[in-house]
Formats: sequence, C-alpha cells, structure tokens
Amino acid sequence: MKNLADNIALLSLTLWVGALFAIGYIAAPVLFQTLPTMLAGNVAGRMFTWVSYIGLAAGFYLLVYQLYYQGLSVMKRATFWLVLLMLLITIGIHFGIAPVMESLKAQALPRDVMASAFRNRFAAWHGISSIIYLVQTVLGLWLVTVWRK
Repeated sequence: MKNLADNIALLSLTLWVGALFAIGYIAAPVLFQTLPTMLAGNVAGRMFTWVSYIGLAAGFYLLVYQLYYQGLSVMKRATFWLVLLMLLITIGIHFGIAPVMESLKAQALPRDVMASAFRNRFAAWHGISSIIYLVQTVLGLWLVTVWRK
C-alpha cells in the first residue's frame, strides 16, 4: 500500500507544481495576448481557482502522507515545511486575495476594472498576488528537487 501512497504523493506534487507553471506562466499570458482584457481576466481567474483547488488537495495529501509515513520527525525535513508554506500561500491567495480582487471587479461592472476608479487598488492587489505566486512557484521548484532525498 505504501507504494501506491508514494505514487499518489509524487503525482500530486507533479500536478500541483506543473499546474502552477502551466497556468501562471503559459496559459494566462497567452490569454492576455489573444483575448480582450476583461474576458482574459475572467478566464484566467477561473483557471487560477482550479490551480488553488489542486493545491489545496495536493498540499493536504502531501502533509498527511508525510506525517503518516514519517511521524512527527518529518518536521525536521524541508519537504514538510515547503509543502506547508505552499499550502498556506494557496489558502492566502484563494481565500484572501482572490475574493478582494473579485469584489473590485464586481464593483467596477459593467466596465472593465482596469477602466474604472478601482484600477489602482486592483493593480496593487494583482501585483501582490503575482509576487506571492512567484514565491510559491519557486518553493515548488525547490520542493521538486528535494522531494526524494
């Protein structure tokens, strides 16, 4: 059974970090290059929501997996703290920053938020979110490199 759990852990990690990169650094930029800004933002927002769901599920599984198979001694390992930090970032973005940005977009309707009085606040929150997302992806890369050690 441990082999199955190991494989699920590895697949979860791969899916989570892969989704962070695929959506954040490939799909979202392509959307903004090819679609009207408001539509691109709405589609990207939905995709980032799915990345959050993946992160919540994968992060929770990876924490439980490590605790179950390694006990409390796992707290001495970088993998545990990297997963926990990435999970906390996911929670912060999904339940903290994203709702604020959605609220600003809703208040700006029917206009695009970037063509409204909420432009500066939205841009500030978007910038904060982007920096935190970058930190999360770097942590993800680090986690991938140390996972099996």
